[in-house]
Amino acid sequence: MIPPASAALTLQDAAAAARAVADFPAHVPLAAQTRGGMIEGVHYGSVAATDADGVLLWAAGAATAPVFPRSALKPLQAVAMVRAGLALPDELLALAAASHSGAAMHRDGARRILSLNGLDESVLANTEDLPYGIREREEWLAGGGHADRVCQNCSGKHAAMVSVCVLNDWPLEGYLDPGHPLQQLIAATVEELTGEVPSLWTTDGCGTPLPAVSLAGMARSYGRLARAAGGTAEAAVARAMTTHPEMVAGADRDVTLLMRALPGTVAKDGFEGIQLVGLPDGRGLAIKISDGGDRARLPITVRALAALDVPEAAPDGPLAALATRPVLGGGRQVGVFAALDGAFPAPAV
Repeated sequence: MIPPASAALTLQDAAAAARAVADFPAHVPLAAQTRGGMIEGVHYGSVAATDADGVLLWAAGAATAPVFPRSALKPLQAVAMVRAGLALPDELLALAAASHSGAAMHRDGARRILSLNGLDESVLANTEDLPYGIREREEWLAGGGHADRVCQNCSGKHAAMVSVCVLNDWPLEGYLDPGHPLQQLIAATVEELTGEVPSLWTTDGCGTPLPAVSLAGMARSYGRLARAAGGTAEAAVARAMTTHPEMVAGADRDVTLLMRALPGTVAKDGFEGIQLVGLPDGRGLAIKISDGGDRARLPITVRALAALDVPEAAPDGPLAALATRPVLGGGRQVGVFAALDGAFPAPAV
C-alpha cells in the first residue's frame, strides 16, 4: 500500500538517506550462525590489530573509520584521573575503569571511593539504573532495591571523577560538562594515547563526554596501557585492572574470564559491540560489531587473538569455550555460532 503523502519521503529526504548509506563504514562479515548446514545469521564488523609501536599490523573492515568506544574508554579516563592525583587501592582503581555488574562489592566500592574524599552519592551525576548483571539485578530487586546511581554500571568512574574534582579544587557542579577542567584533561589524554584527534564528541549513556576515534587508535592506546613502564599512570591502571578483573566487570563476566586466562592483559568491553584488548607485549586489538550484537564480541575476539598467535586462543586453549557456541534444535546441536576464519589472518604455524 502506498503511504499517505504526509508519511512519504521527500526528494530531500531520499537524497539525505542515500548520502547516509554512502557514508556507512565498510564493515565486513566477521561471525555467523549456522543451522542445518546453512548460514542463518551474520554479524558484520571491523577489527584493528596494532604492534608494540602502535602501527597497524592488520585489519578487517573499517579499522580507521571513527567509532564510539563507549565504556572501553574508561581505562583512558582513569589514566587521566591518576595523572590528576587520584590515588586509590588497586581494587578501587579497577572499579574506576569498570562497567561493573552491580554486586555488593561494586556498590560498596563506589561508596568507598566517595568517602575517601569526604563525599557521598548525592554528588553523582550519572544516570540511575538497576544492576547490570542478571543475577545481581534479580537479587537487588528481590531485596526491595530500586534504580539508583550507585547501582549503575559506571558509578565507580563517576565516584572517581568527583573525587578528582575535590583533589584539584575543581567545581563538582558541571563535572560532566565538556568544558570542565576534568573533561579537558581527559580529552587531552585520549588524544595522546590514541594518537588521534577525535573527529567529534557526543555524550555517552551515563552522561560523560564521548569521542569518536578509530579502532586503530583505540587498539594503540590499549597496547600502550598494557606495556606501560612502572611508575606511570598507565601502568597503575593496567595493574589495577589485571589484578582485579572481577572489579572491572563481575565474577562471571566474559571480560573477567578473558583477563584471568591471559595474565597481564588489559581488556574492556563497551556497549554496541565494542571490545578492546591490550597484550603485555604492547600489541593492541580493537573490535566493533556493526549491529551492536553482544553475542559476536567474544567469539570474534578469541579468533582475532588466535591470529595474533596468542597460545591461549588456540582451539585447545583455555579461551576455546568463548570462541564458539552450539546452536540447538530439539535439544541437540544442529549448528554453530563462530567467527569466520576468512576475515582474519591465519595464525603462524
